[in-house]
Amino acid sequence: MKKTIFYHDTDCGNVVYYANYLKFFEEARTLYMAEKGFSVPALMQRGLYFVVARQEVEYKFPVRYADVIDVSTKVLEISDIKIVFENIITNQNGRLCTKGKTTLVCVDASGSPTAMGAEVKQAMTL
Repeated sequence: MKKTIFYHDTDCGNVVYYANYLKFFEEARTLYMAEKGFSVPALMQRGLYFVVARQEVEYKFPVRYADVIDVSTKVLEISDIKIVFENIITNQNGRLCTKGKTTLVCVDASGSPTAMGAEVKQAMTL
């Protein structure tokens, strides 16, 4: 996913505000799931919700206003109720800026862990 950094993404030092990287990861995961054939709203209609259970972030190099970044997404681990995603953010020069690892757990409408189903699990690993 390519993304241009706007002023509202940055802090007073003209660097991307640290928490905004989580939004970038979320956007990339949502697009990844859509590319695999599953929109988040459609999964929710099926009673499947993915919630963040764990988040790790390593900030390697600053991203600044007007930079163009690439956010790559891949699945590191998957089980019946859990998906671990890795996100790598590089700048327009290909320099590694940020690495993230997000663990999502599939829950039902009441918030209880539930199996995502073989169809979803298989599609996420292709």
